[in-house]
Amino acid sequence: MPETAGRSTAGAQTLARGLAALREVAASEGGLTVQELAERLDVHRTIAYRMIATLVEAALVSRGEDGRYRGAVGLLELRAAGYEAFKHAAEPVLRDLANELGATASLLVPEQDEAIALLVVSPQAARYHIAFSAGSRHPLDRGAAGHALRAALPQVGPEPDVVSTARAVGYAMTFGEVEPGAWGIAAPVHWGAGERIACVNVITYREDVARDSIESVLACARRIEAAVAVQH
Repeated sequence: MPETAGRSTAGAQTLARGLAALREVAASEGGLTVQELAERLDVHRTIAYRMIATLVEAALVSRGEDGRYRGAVGLLELRAAGYEAFKHAAEPVLRDLANELGATASLLVPEQDEAIALLVVSPQAARYHIAFSAGSRHPLDRGAAGHALRAALPQVGPEPDVVSTARAVGYAMTFGEVEPGAWGIAAPVHWGAGERIACVNVITYREDVARDSIESVLACARRIEAAVAVQH
């Protein structure tokens, strides 16, 4: 029994180190050398090399011609799988919001300097509504969704007033910044142990719907966080 427990502990430690190595490499913009990784993790270079070799075999990391290691295609597959679980938990909650307001509701995530629609739900009974597709994107520095996503991130230096306001009140509201003549309202969603962010977004041509939807949008964001937490 003690021997089994020892192997289990060692395996857990190896896994934890491997995940830490993957996070470091994936987060580095210019990639990392084995030595740099060893220094960041405070381990011997040989250990860092073994971890990198395992990640390369799994196609999660690749070595560039400059000798630096960067995230590889396997990370995209992991990200897609994570998003699928997130979408599955969020869709019924988002559908309730769209039907309640009679307006299109969506879930957006940040990718570099853009906000990307991960999920879009149209209201079932409304005769007129704004329609767009999952995969649609717009710059992160405009629109209610963009401002809400930026407000969910730690503040780094000066920021626009609209982002500071969204950070203070918990939501962003805009008019005509992405779709001419349309109102947008968005609230951040924290998921994946709070390490990932998204936002619930409602878009409508009616100002009264936008202003009356604040509490519903905030409640939807909290419901999605709770639904995702239950999944995990």
